[in-house]
Amino acid sequence: MDRTDPQPMPDIKSRREFLKYSGTAAAVSALTGMAVPRVHTADGMTIKLALVGCGGRGTGAVVDAFSATGGPVQLYAMADLFENRLKASLNQLTQQVPDKINVPPERQFAGFDAYRNAIDCLEPGDVVLLTTHAAFRPMMFEYAVQKGVNVFAEKSFATDAPNTRRWLKAAELSEKKNLKVGVGFMWRHSKARQEVIQRIHDGAIGDLHTLRIYRVHGPVHCPPRPRDQNEIVFQLRHPNSFTWVSSGFFIDWHCHNVDVACWAKGGWPVSAQGMGSRCFEEAGNQFDHYTVEYTFADGAKLFAFSRHMNGCWSTYSDYAHGAKGSAVLMTNLAEPKPRIYKSQNMVPEDLVWEFGQDDPNPYIAEWQLLLDAIRQDRPHNEARRAGEAEIAALMGRAATHTGKLITWDQMLNSNFQFVSDIDHLTFDTPAPIHDGPNGIYPAPLPGITNEV
Repeated sequence: MDRTDPQPMPDIKSRREFLKYSGTAAAVSALTGMAVPRVHTADGMTIKLALVGCGGRGTGAVVDAFSATGGPVQLYAMADLFENRLKASLNQLTQQVPDKINVPPERQFAGFDAYRNAIDCLEPGDVVLLTTHAAFRPMMFEYAVQKGVNVFAEKSFATDAPNTRRWLKAAELSEKKNLKVGVGFMWRHSKARQEVIQRIHDGAIGDLHTLRIYRVHGPVHCPPRPRDQNEIVFQLRHPNSFTWVSSGFFIDWHCHNVDVACWAKGGWPVSAQGMGSRCFEEAGNQFDHYTVEYTFADGAKLFAFSRHMNGCWSTYSDYAHGAKGSAVLMTNLAEPKPRIYKSQNMVPEDLVWEFGQDDPNPYIAEWQLLLDAIRQDRPHNEARRAGEAEIAALMGRAATHTGKLITWDQMLNSNFQFVSDIDHLTFDTPAPIHDGPNGIYPAPLPGITNEV
């Protein structure tokens, strides 16, 4: 794979400087008065898609893109590390939406260079979907931005701080190029969550002092590696079990909830400390339960609970508590059903407001916004905020794995990397982590493990 070296980040040493550099206001001011290129498609023109990462996440995102209105959209190229996964996705999409698929064999690419080939098939105004796992996201985002292509990038966005900085550097360039970038934080486009969070910001529950977020349910099973199977192929085939591939399930799965909680609070945490361990060997090389206490600048707390075991109490929900009451941000994944109460008890007699209707599908809403922005040449770029949320999530994982209190500044400026040269990774590269003689991968050791 050709190397694309990231450019160095500006010398950002503090959270205050980082937020000034990467916040929404900075993103807007960076474009003020600049002559930016027009990278959009006229109304009625076909927007071509290239899918990079053909698993269930990417295949589903293509279907969501086809559900948006406003003009024709066509899948034009596909890429994946593994040809069989590409073929399975193509077969499924061809059966579901045959009239929107135009991916002949010459625009089907497999291997580590495949993402470049697929992006090279596009023109300004088109969109590449980056739906591989997080290890490859900054590298691929960087290439798409260099080529002047609009981007939809699934979460999560990096596995460590150096690659998050690489993402943020590409985000800055994407703004200068007037590219449209949507990210997989679809809950930001949930009408139900938008309304309850706006009410919180307007003071409905008073000063917000505590947030609780839960993703506790069954595990993702990591089977023993067949002794004759290439180890790096095995780890790439089971990404959610390996931190270096997916960033680990605390981030890859729980980053939605972390992002929504910080949105409700209106800021990012300044520190995190956490506890966790592994009870069952099926968790790959990570813990199977995480508890993180985040602290904001004003002392408010966010408690994040992530447990992945069978036979335990399960929920997928988010809550906020203020000086005058409390709020449900999300009841479950299917329907958030947000509510506000005048007490901390969250009982029916204390209910003061509820959304009271079905939430429009946020997976489609995020695509509608992105495609409308392309067709109408409206500003739409979520890349910086995605990088900020990544730093917050990394703080929690690192705090739990290391057993240390981790500050925003420490995480932002960390030089720890799982893979030092992701651009040159091949199937012949030694795996970043190895299983033991019993076939079990070692879990982090708090007090010994370093991730900062």
